[in-house]
Amino acid sequence: MKEHVIVTVSTVDGTRHFQLGKLLQHCLKGFGYFIVVAIIAAAIAIYYLNNEVDFALSKQTELQNRSLELSEEVEQLQNLKVELEGDLGAREERLQQVSDRLGDLEVVLGVSEQDGELESRLDAAAVTSSVRLNMLNNIPNGSPVGDVRVSSHYGYRIHPKTGKKTLHRGIDYAVNTGAPVYAPADGVVEVVRPSNVGSGNFLRLQHSYGFSSSYSHLQKFTVKSGDFVEKGQLIAYTGNTGFSTGPHLHYEIRFVGRALDPLAFHEWSTENFESVFEKERGIRWDSLVAKIENRASSQLKLSVNKSYDSNRETDDLTANQ
Repeated sequence: MKEHVIVTVSTVDGTRHFQLGKLLQHCLKGFGYFIVVAIIAAAIAIYYLNNEVDFALSKQTELQNRSLELSEEVEQLQNLKVELEGDLGAREERLQQVSDRLGDLEVVLGVSEQDGELESRLDAAAVTSSVRLNMLNNIPNGSPVGDVRVSSHYGYRIHPKTGKKTLHRGIDYAVNTGAPVYAPADGVVEVVRPSNVGSGNFLRLQHSYGFSSSYSHLQKFTVKSGDFVEKGQLIAYTGNTGFSTGPHLHYEIRFVGRALDPLAFHEWSTENFESVFEKERGIRWDSLVAKIENRASSQLKLSVNKSYDSNRETDDLTANQ
């Protein structure tokens, strides 16, 4: 017996009966299952999408917070950039000032033709300054009695007392009795000799590099033999003692015992530093300057030496590996 499903629909018009066959029943069942599955799938999809929306919203909030943090960091970096640019500008300005002042110093030192980086220029100026300071502190220069007239120069002359032509091995300064005499360079008092004949009261200083200076016809001494003196220190007072025709200071400079013209050293200073090299060609100035330069470079620890030492250490490490 075949299974049938009869659907009865009652209305005001009457009752009607519909008979559903087996195939239609299966179709309706299948459609019903499909609707149920679709509803379940839709529910699952809605739940998943809700979760995704919540995750996206939390992620959006996190990104917004991160964006704010990055904006603050960017603002801080921009402020730092402005500060660094200002600091860099100030440093460049100071560096330019240093370069300008170094240029002025190079002109004074006679090394204005130096080229290259600021560091190498500073090294050259430092060495040159050190050399000049060393030489002007240790070799007699300037006048021991200040700015006074030279009354008699170095060389042959007619002696004012004997009337004979003799070699005048120094220069005479026209000063009155009691004028202060100052050391023209650092040194040690080698001789202090009181006398009423010849050179009269006589004093000799021994300086560095083989130079010495002597002072004759003095009134009195303020130092004694063996004292160490420095440039500009009071050592005596001028007078009219010994074989003298009047108050004056007889001043001599010698190099390893050989008399030099003191006028060349009287006019020697930082402004005309190389003038003495031209006037006194009998001295190996180039050798002396080279020795002092080497010593100054070592003492100042210049960048050139640092680079050399660094390269040497690198070579030693390489050789030991």
